[in-house]
Amino acid sequence: MIGSATFEEWMEQVVRGIRGGRGRALVAGSVLAFVRFAVPCPGVRAYEGARQGVGRAILLGLEILIIADIVQTITIDPTLESAIALGAIALVRTFLSFSLEIQLEGVVPWRRSAVQIDRGSVRTSGSG
Repeated sequence: MIGSATFEEWMEQVVRGIRGGRGRALVAGSVLAFVRFAVPCPGVRAYEGARQGVGRAILLGLEILIIADIVQTITIDPTLESAIALGAIALVRTFLSFSLEIQLEGVVPWRRSAVQIDRGSVRTSGSG
């Protein structure tokens, strides 16, 4: 029945595949973060490293979901309502990504260049 599949059916499969990739990225990223940080160096450093690794996996998952939503809106359901819904979803996910990035980095993105993290101590530019 492959020859009788419509474009929309193919694109629905693509979207499902992308969304499935998000799940695999979350699981793989979380396991990798645990193995990379918790196994070799147990303790507080391991917790912080694993936390950042899992957070990055979640950020990747959010980005993959946005890709799936864009593909779905453009190819499967190209209506004004779905475009507005996509905009709202992208706004919420962008806010979540932004908040998560602040949690991981400890500083808002526009201050990142002014703040340097050096082995646990924070030095701001201009403070000798």
